[in-house]
Amino acid sequence: MKYFKMLVLAVFLFATGSTTAQTTPAVAKYKVPKLYTQLGSYRDSVVLNVSESESLLGKQLKIFDDNKGVYSISSYRFLYKKKGVTEDEATGKVSPITTVVSNLFKTTPVPSSWLIHVLEQIQPGEEVLFFDVIARDDKGRVMYAPDFKITVKQL
Repeated sequence: MKYFKMLVLAVFLFATGSTTAQTTPAVAKYKVPKLYTQLGSYRDSVVLNVSESESLLGKQLKIFDDNKGVYSISSYRFLYKKKGVTEDEATGKVSPITTVVSNLFKTTPVPSSWLIHVLEQIQPGEEVLFFDVIARDDKGRVMYAPDFKITVKQL
């Protein structure tokens, strides 16, 4: 009889506990607008010569939408894909390679320590990429913006 009373009590508690469960409020759906990434006067991706690339890299990265709404940048990754060479120690033969230097930044423009390094070395055939750009609107909503790629054209 003792077990029967405990079973009835357990069923009663379970039944009343499940009816008082909290309901979560409905979250309003938000349609992310089409975003654009701009550096200087260029949008999304460009092919430029060395001097144009050098002048553009010091500019501020900006994010906006079709309605000219401006978004703040939470963070972005900066990648410099440069030419390099490697030498085979056994044969002494030199071969071209590509090396990559990248970092995460939370301020724009790119910090001067990085910018100086890139500007000293940039040459035709290399690329600079701003990617994983995270934008934030005035209400604090976070979204990804398109990548911005600079390809340095061959002479």
